[in-house]
Amino acid sequence: MITVPYLTALTTYFSYGLLFAFGQFRDFFRKIFDWWHASNLQGYAPICLGLEDFYIRRLYLRIQDCFGRPIASAPDAWFDVVERLSNDNNKTLKRTTKISRCLNLGSYNYLGFAAADEYCTPRVIDSLKKFSPSTCSARVDGGTTTLHEQLEECVADFVGKPAAIVFGMGYVTNSAILPVIMGKGGLIISDSLNHNSIVNGARGSGATIRVFQHNMPSHLEKVLREQIAEGQPRTHRPWKKIIVVVEGIYSMEGELCKLPEIVAICKKYKAYIYLDEAHSIGAVGKTGRGVCELLGVDTADVDVMMGTFTKSFGSCGGYIAGSKELIKFLKYTCPAHLYATSISPPAAEQIISAIKVILGEDGSSRGAQKLARIRENSNFFRSELQKMGFEVLGDNDSPVMPIMLYNPAKIPAFSRECLNQNVAVVTVAFPATPLLLARARICISASHTKEDLLKALEVISRVGDMVGIKYFPAEPMKQQQQEEGRIKVE
Repeated sequence: MITVPYLTALTTYFSYGLLFAFGQFRDFFRKIFDWWHASNLQGYAPICLGLEDFYIRRLYLRIQDCFGRPIASAPDAWFDVVERLSNDNNKTLKRTTKISRCLNLGSYNYLGFAAADEYCTPRVIDSLKKFSPSTCSARVDGGTTTLHEQLEECVADFVGKPAAIVFGMGYVTNSAILPVIMGKGGLIISDSLNHNSIVNGARGSGATIRVFQHNMPSHLEKVLREQIAEGQPRTHRPWKKIIVVVEGIYSMEGELCKLPEIVAICKKYKAYIYLDEAHSIGAVGKTGRGVCELLGVDTADVDVMMGTFTKSFGSCGGYIAGSKELIKFLKYTCPAHLYATSISPPAAEQIISAIKVILGEDGSSRGAQKLARIRENSNFFRSELQKMGFEVLGDNDSPVMPIMLYNPAKIPAFSRECLNQNVAVVTVAFPATPLLLARARICISASHTKEDLLKALEVISRVGDMVGIKYFPAEPMKQQQQEEGRIKVE
């Protein structure tokens, strides 16, 4: 639950209202103009309909230079951003030959493996020579190499589960797995702020979906009690299966899941737990084993453990870890395993090598140093932002820290001005967040030095003053948030 100042909420709604009113006014005259000009598509229904089309044309395209910026280097602590120009009010963007060297505060390079690594890179190059960039086949055909089998054993051992299965894309890991393990007559209880991949996977399963308030175990228990008592819709028969889906670190909020409480509730009501550790595996915990290690939860109490390799491991793809029976079932039935091209062998080698570095199996202490650095960097950066007066979401130890912007005009202003000062940030707005809750999402890396962080803080502070997003004059933040004159938005 996020509390928004009344004045900020009012001005934000007014800004969107003004944009909507002027946009509709212009569209009215556009329809009249188009009526006089015959089109070869007369009689066809528009492909793009309604408010989605209006939002893209009248809001998103105006600021699309803030999104999808092409880069021309590895996404390390610093990277090269390609500049783009537009001659038609941002309807189209053209790349230029000009490149800006920018501090990278947007990539999920939590442990710094995205750039060349003294241990990982030589092994990845060797695997490229031996196995080629692609298997050109699904896993069940000719797409399973010795690297894939080694990777699955390595992942299972790392997360503390008997077995694991890997996929070539993290998003598909959620969206393809949930329809396999759940179906009609089942119940999925999902956190209200779960990732879109979970939402789409749940919708595609055919199971009944219920939502509990974000990270609120008490509301989860209430929903569970009600649903168990009522049973299936219309028939009121007992549910065939109940599964609770949560994330380790919520990607848009930077909050840690209240996993111990949720595990206790699921045990009480005999519900399964599905834990998405896309942003937490490798990034938190003493040895990088995620929120279970950080919060002291036995992995045996989590039935399905999901994670991706795109964040802490500097690669691509995702995994599901669980019992041997579950993984065997998925290998026989999951379409992402049966029909999709298997994960690239060099990408698999990158993951294996990164895990070895994290565990110290490369013969050095670099893994432990990276884990200590990401924790120190994250907590230092979050603390300094709060001292400056920014409203920062999330918990300590989380490398994801959203800075609240709220007003739509402040989204491009913050993004463009940071880029002008060679700091690249990611801004997020509706529909990825609720209308009121636009934000800049900062991602900290172990590859950031203290000098990098101090430069970033200096630039963000200066830009924050310029665009007016320092909503708290001074510490302490928690006392300020409890003041009157704020509304709650989920």
